[in-house]
Amino acid sequence: MNMRRTALLVAALGVAIVVCIQYGTSLLDTAKSTVTAIPTPQRPPVQAVTQPPEKGKAGAGKDTGISVTKENSLPGTTAWKLKNPGPQNAIEGYADRVSVDPGENFGLYVSTPARDFQVQAYRMGWYGGKQGRLVWESSHTRGMRQAAAQMTPQIYMARATWKRSLEVSTKGWPEGDYRLKLTSAAGHDRWVPITVRSKSAVGRSVFINAVATWAAYNSWGGANIYSGVKGYGDRARKVSFDRPYSGAGDGLFGWHELPMLTLAERMGIPLAYGTSLELDSDPGRFTGARGMIFPSHDEYWSTGMRTNTIALRDKGVNLAFFGANNAYRHVRFEGSPLGGDRVVTCYKDAAEDPMSLTDTDESTQQWRQAPNPRPEASFLGVQYEWAGVLAPYVVTDPNVWMFKGTGAHAGSQYPGLIRSEFDRVFSDANTPRPIQILSDSPVVIYGKDKSFANSSYYTVPSGAGVFSAGTLGWTCAVDANPCWGKLPKATGAFATKVAENILRAFQAGPSAQRYPAQDNYAKYARPAGHFKYNM
Repeated sequence: MNMRRTALLVAALGVAIVVCIQYGTSLLDTAKSTVTAIPTPQRPPVQAVTQPPEKGKAGAGKDTGISVTKENSLPGTTAWKLKNPGPQNAIEGYADRVSVDPGENFGLYVSTPARDFQVQAYRMGWYGGKQGRLVWESSHTRGMRQAAAQMTPQIYMARATWKRSLEVSTKGWPEGDYRLKLTSAAGHDRWVPITVRSKSAVGRSVFINAVATWAAYNSWGGANIYSGVKGYGDRARKVSFDRPYSGAGDGLFGWHELPMLTLAERMGIPLAYGTSLELDSDPGRFTGARGMIFPSHDEYWSTGMRTNTIALRDKGVNLAFFGANNAYRHVRFEGSPLGGDRVVTCYKDAAEDPMSLTDTDESTQQWRQAPNPRPEASFLGVQYEWAGVLAPYVVTDPNVWMFKGTGAHAGSQYPGLIRSEFDRVFSDANTPRPIQILSDSPVVIYGKDKSFANSSYYTVPSGAGVFSAGTLGWTCAVDANPCWGKLPKATGAFATKVAENILRAFQAGPSAQRYPAQDNYAKYARPAGHFKYNM
């Protein structure tokens, strides 16, 4: 028993270290990364991608969304950046809606000891490299110190049961991803994220915010899905959106999603906007889309998210996964006092989840595990192996279409592009075919175990193509964004060009019609490693 406890403590400490390294769990680390890690990119203009309205399809001529090119021609500003976050409780807040339709209202809950505060809403995008545009600002609102976190016993779910500070109307706000900047009278500032979602995605590529994953990693109030005050044992089994995000306040948006959003909007890709929640319960919004963009780390997936994504793929919608460790953990969405789908449930262990007694399909553990194993490789192509790596990305076939214009040749290496968590192709029946392995990058895990990281591309009879980057370093490398530290210019240029090629091709329609996958599975598939996927 003592040995088992020791092993669990060591494992929990390892996870805590990994999470700290990846996401900066302290306020200071998070503030530093979010304030300084996203520079104003100095990129030359590229040819805009435009798409005329489609005829004869549901939604044509209605809810056609914004013109990304026109929107990004408006004056931008860098005033969205934080200047002085201060201590966590200096000012913090959350919205009672994760996403809203254009024109809808949402409630904002703010806590600050300052006499008053102001809110500014910035739409995030390209805007000539400034990455934000001021869309709305509030009058000064009276501040108040709100109650401490409320923790649910045994479940370890933290909530902020606060009084509403103000109601915000999004009338006149264009669709897109927003940071609300809270600034107190004392000069402290912090963000609150919200998505103004699209009603229709006809003829567009959908940019998905991985809000379920943001919630899982959020440690505000004392616990997240990985760890609690004491460690792994008092980790949260459920996490709520009814609380601020720890650190700078915007979840994983700035770190894992903003660089890819900036790139897509700089290119003028016709975009629609949504989150994990719409993908789970309102997939009709995405009917007629050209592609789905999953910009980086999107680990926590419900049955609805997975089922609806596969259904979209099988209707010809291309899928681009620019991260790793995607769709790894099975979750359920539940309601809170503020509304439906405000709680993300993930026990990480079927034996703990009461649902395993009544509906094994909905128990919350890794998707690949019992009682009903459904490995994520079946729709990603590759799947997560482990973390703790830093290695060059090694090209296998330089003639593949997405490498066009990169100057890559067989064996070309791009240092730093394989970073932290990685995926690879496994030799089992779950791998879709035909599948084309695009890279085969040797990695060493925590200085000891050896393996390989793979990017992949496969196509299906509907004509859809599915790209998986297989590394958590891709989005940060776009435009050589140094959120992981300084990268070689060649790495940033390669990652950016490949992403541009994929976004353009996927926006043009089912990619298999022009770029069918050239199967090379037998050359690169390897058996599963010895790792235990239990943390």
